[in-house]
Amino acid sequence: MQDETAQRILITGGSSGIGLEASKQLTQRGHRLTLLCRTAERCQETLRTLSAESEEHIKAEGIAMNLTDLKSIESGCRTILQKNEPIDTLILNAGIQNVGIKEPRLTAQGIEETFCVNHLAHQLIAMRLLPLLIKSKKPRLVVTSSEVHNPISGGGRVGLPATLGTLAGLKDQKSMAMLNGQRNFDADKAYKDSKLCNILMARKIAIKLKQSGQEIPVLAWSPGLVIPQGSEGFFRTSRQQNPIGLAVFTFVARDLLRLTETVQKAGSLLAGLADRSIHEKNGFQYISNQLIRPGKHIFKETETSNEGNNEQLGEELWTLSEHLINQKLGETP
Repeated sequence: MQDETAQRILITGGSSGIGLEASKQLTQRGHRLTLLCRTAERCQETLRTLSAESEEHIKAEGIAMNLTDLKSIESGCRTILQKNEPIDTLILNAGIQNVGIKEPRLTAQGIEETFCVNHLAHQLIAMRLLPLLIKSKKPRLVVTSSEVHNPISGGGRVGLPATLGTLAGLKDQKSMAMLNGQRNFDADKAYKDSKLCNILMARKIAIKLKQSGQEIPVLAWSPGLVIPQGSEGFFRTSRQQNPIGLAVFTFVARDLLRLTETVQKAGSLLAGLADRSIHEKNGFQYISNQLIRPGKHIFKETETSNEGNNEQLGEELWTLSEHLINQKLGETP
């Protein structure tokens, strides 16, 4: 790849799973990668992994940023802003799910962990780094969501559906474990709701940029059901809480019914979204890797859920999230 085509790409969740696979492909294509990882040690470990996968010297760096700690995110963003270098692509990809736990896990600032890592952390990163993104000649924003944000999708129909309701839980922070205000914590629904938040946030950012005359491609996407092997990564909590149940689910979904996508293919899709090889038009787009038959997916632009298309809800989610971020960071709302 020629230097003039190399891009500066920032990614969260680039140290494992889909994000790591995308990072491998992007560095091999000659792009300059900034990995936002949980710790400095995790950054170095991931950089060693990327170097081992490439025959040439890679252009990559790591910045410690713990997505369960808003102050760590603020510090990491400050480091990036001090460099004042344009960002060509910002990939908000990190995600967790805590299916199997009965009580919410709280972050350093007392926020339910799924909501904080999957949504709030990424809104804070976007709030801080959008000025660097729009300095690029051809910027784009990529947000990893999931089909489970949609109650009529296959995964979305299992268990309680994604819905934020009136955001009662976010308005009344004493009951913020569930965004719609329900009293009983449901880790599966909390994950689905966070993926709906991803859709609404991406749509809100696209509207915000268009209104300011700085419209860019804002791509929310779903990789399909990906079940990586190993004890770490996305399903680590489920493995710890119910190892037999997850083993059975994995066998049925991945090996028997062939409903899943591979880490390699999903990572390749993300890399393609990141380096502008597909989906060039400005504005919000939702692209889903949809299962059309066992062992066969099709990656195409599609509609979000009805709630994911609610601009007023997205506006309110952004405002309430920003207020919460400012409050927890000790800033003036």
